[in-house]
Amino acid sequence: MLFNSFEFLIFLPIVFLLYWNVCKSGRSKNILLIVASYVFYGWWNIRLLWLIFLVSLVAYIGGVIIGSDRSSATAKRATLVVVILLNIATLVVFKYYGFFASSFVRVLNVFGFSPDIPTLNLILPVGISFYSFQAISYVIDVYRRQIAPTSDLVAFMVYISFFPQLVAGPIERASNILPQFLSNRRRFSYRRGVSGMQLILWGLFKKMVIADNAAEAVNIIFSQWETVGTLNLWIGAFLFSFQIYGDFSGYSDIAIGSSRLFGIDLMKNFSLPYFSRDIAEFWKKWHISLTSWFRDYLYIPLGGNRKGKFKAIRNTFIVFLVSGLWHGANFTYVLWGAYHAILHLPVKFFRKKGKEKAGPPSFFSDSFSMGITFFLIMVGWVIFRADTTTHALSYIRLMFSGFIPADKIIGKASLLWCITLMVIEWRTRFNENPLAFSGKGLWRLPVVRWGSYVAIFLICLFFAGSPQEFIYFRF
Repeated sequence: MLFNSFEFLIFLPIVFLLYWNVCKSGRSKNILLIVASYVFYGWWNIRLLWLIFLVSLVAYIGGVIIGSDRSSATAKRATLVVVILLNIATLVVFKYYGFFASSFVRVLNVFGFSPDIPTLNLILPVGISFYSFQAISYVIDVYRRQIAPTSDLVAFMVYISFFPQLVAGPIERASNILPQFLSNRRRFSYRRGVSGMQLILWGLFKKMVIADNAAEAVNIIFSQWETVGTLNLWIGAFLFSFQIYGDFSGYSDIAIGSSRLFGIDLMKNFSLPYFSRDIAEFWKKWHISLTSWFRDYLYIPLGGNRKGKFKAIRNTFIVFLVSGLWHGANFTYVLWGAYHAILHLPVKFFRKKGKEKAGPPSFFSDSFSMGITFFLIMVGWVIFRADTTTHALSYIRLMFSGFIPADKIIGKASLLWCITLMVIEWRTRFNENPLAFSGKGLWRLPVVRWGSYVAIFLICLFFAGSPQEFIYFRF
């Protein structure tokens, strides 16, 4: 399996010290990052290193052909299609073959046929949806002439395999990160180091204290949902909302913070999504790299909202159904995508053009809309977390079908941690990150700032839940 949190904290400084103290040129730094990234990925399963190498090589060659002046328009278009289809085929074989095969068999069973379709017992490669999407976006951007193809294979290999964001994003664009790997001007600065370490520490807090503690209660509630009582069903939905947020945004913080230590800036992937005032705003703040990817490479090419409301709704459903399926080969993810597409309908029908929510939310004027939005999102997370669609719908039905008393309240400590997280994030919403303390008042004193860092680190040590695999490693 991949490094756990503390193994990663040992691996990271080793690579960091070699990166800045041994490697003098940009190319040597990139070679070290390739080695580190392949060690990192191979730690999980060394037999699948060939896959990420192949994805990188195919996209690199595709970019060279598409960007060459010697290539005809037909050759460029054909190369683009081949690279995209190869990446999609890889996803289908490793991630969706069993899902599509079993679904096809069930459909034929309805008509009295019992086909014997062979199954493939393949290991799902960690992070395959992330690095495949980076490869696809690169060749599309080259084809659109939004970026020039790179001739530096080493830099491109780092772009696909960069270990901090390799297995769970953010899904980076070549236009943002590739020039940084091509540059020889990467310099370490104290300010970047501080902000990077702040993000790593905050990410560890969200993962180890928020997500891992919540996971223990969520697992109990979702496995015993018929008997735990109504209140615990609601607690389970609430805690899973924070489990997946703490887990995924925590990983993103660690990835972004780690990258800053190497002089690399990754895009922001979360922006206080649970303080959104409507569903459209939520999706501008949750998993921003994936949302923007689907917008630029699927929604807009389908026509976006430029061809009337009906086609805008159609395109919205396509995007969310594909987004649901991107998360995994299960009908629960497809249903979850459809649910969010339906939640977008009021926005499509009733919001006037140019009336999007502007400016930061206000607690007094926006608390009702933020509460309703969070409630709708929380119900959707039940669908996402459930094992089957029947499980999801039955769980939600019990949530709303009267009151069933509970023998005990599950996850009380986790609830307090989640509320603490919300308060901290709201109070620090204008900061670069929650640990980027202002230079006012007591925060001007180094002893106060360092005392806060030490306190959070000790909380991670002594109040962490049982270690859980990152949820998005499955996707």
